[in-house]
Amino acid sequence: MGELHVNMNITIDGVIQANGGPSEEDAGFAYAGWERPYGDEESGAQITADVQASDALLLGRTTYDIFRRYWPGKTDGIGRAFDRVPKYVASRGTPELSWEDSTQVTDAAVEVRDLRERHEQIHTWGSADLLQTLFREGLVDRVNLWVCPVVIGQGKKLFPEGTTASRFELSEPPRAYPRGVMLVRYRRLDGTPETSF
Repeated sequence: MGELHVNMNITIDGVIQANGGPSEEDAGFAYAGWERPYGDEESGAQITADVQASDALLLGRTTYDIFRRYWPGKTDGIGRAFDRVPKYVASRGTPELSWEDSTQVTDAAVEVRDLRERHEQIHTWGSADLLQTLFREGLVDRVNLWVCPVVIGQGKKLFPEGTTASRFELSEPPRAYPRGVMLVRYRRLDGTPETSF
């Protein structure tokens, strides 16, 4: 069975919204593009390598709409990798599937299990709703967090109130990059968090 990896740029206070810059979906968000000051050549090479290791993408509809307006036809390592792999769009609505090799997933809780049977490594950059479904159903194998040294105090969070209680372990030592971003990779463990006094 293949694995599902969640990839997220995240602030210290857990915000994931509008990390890459302003978009139609995040109009009026005061801190759009908050990740940009922390990118560098070294972290960019790692992101590209991670993207190239995947053999499928799972995207929420909003993320898909943002990606399909930017990535198709790009000739860098990420653009070529994204164009090469099948793209699955989790949506109960009617997304515009204009990016080549895109397929709608209407019931992520059921269909992602099948996708894990067909693909070795699926990467997701999903909406908060999609991610909550994936965590609740125990479908996430690894979480790759690009933690940026910034607190913005508002916006959609990776783990909002009501998220399913889960536990993780480091899958490799955290790695810091020259401009202050840190890559932390966690593997999901079975069961709920342990407590002690």
